[in-house]
Amino acid sequence: MNDILLSAKNLTKRFGGLAAVNGVSLDLHRNCIHAVIGPNGAGKSTLTHLLSGDLLPTSGTVLLGQRDVTGWRPERISRQGLGRSYQKTNIFLPFSVWENVRLAAQSREPHAARWLRPATSFITVNSRTEKAIELSGLKDRKSAIAGTISHGEQRQLEIAMTLATEPQVLLLDEPLAGMGAQEAERMVALLLALKKNHGILLVEHDMDAVFALADQLTVMVNGQVIASGTPAHIRADAGVQAAYLGEDIGVEPA
Repeated sequence: MNDILLSAKNLTKRFGGLAAVNGVSLDLHRNCIHAVIGPNGAGKSTLTHLLSGDLLPTSGTVLLGQRDVTGWRPERISRQGLGRSYQKTNIFLPFSVWENVRLAAQSREPHAARWLRPATSFITVNSRTEKAIELSGLKDRKSAIAGTISHGEQRQLEIAMTLATEPQVLLLDEPLAGMGAQEAERMVALLLALKKNHGILLVEHDMDAVFALADQLTVMVNGQVIASGTPAHIRADAGVQAAYLGEDIGVEPA
């Protein structure tokens, strides 16, 4: 149990009569990439919102490590060790790469910022900033203005900002969305490198990337889990093949 970093237990979210997420359970292990896949409307993004505290569950439990964080506010869950990215890139476009990441790193200071003190004088903040930028592969771009870098680099920047908060768990919602082939390759390499020191829960539509990255897969349809297991198990699952009939998810014909 000690290597389970994040758990959902019978998690449900209802909007009126609609169960967007219905009784979902999964475990994210340390040094593991666990991908959640499914057709549009399956409930994947709603699940990420429940795990991060952006939505309150109707029922069920969220555990971060051994701590019950069900109902906690997002910032409190973040401080407990969960970092996340969103479908839409969430960065400060007029600021430099370094300034974006420094702001995220600064959020972990135990006291309010002293506004008359130069930002560059916060040694621990600057150290976390430099480390996160290097881990994300943006060391040569740290002086660039965020609004001028490529889409793929902006997604790397968002991950760098997440890393600056020093999380154990990374919750990434479609990090490869809108990328070309070369950018997607760089992101796949980055996520594989980050797996060494994190647990990663990945929601992604790029099935080539999913099967290249994932150690475990959970498949959702209509708010429910229809299969969970290794990529080989998922490829061979008849229910998954039926759910994706007509969609390319990299499943070999039975």
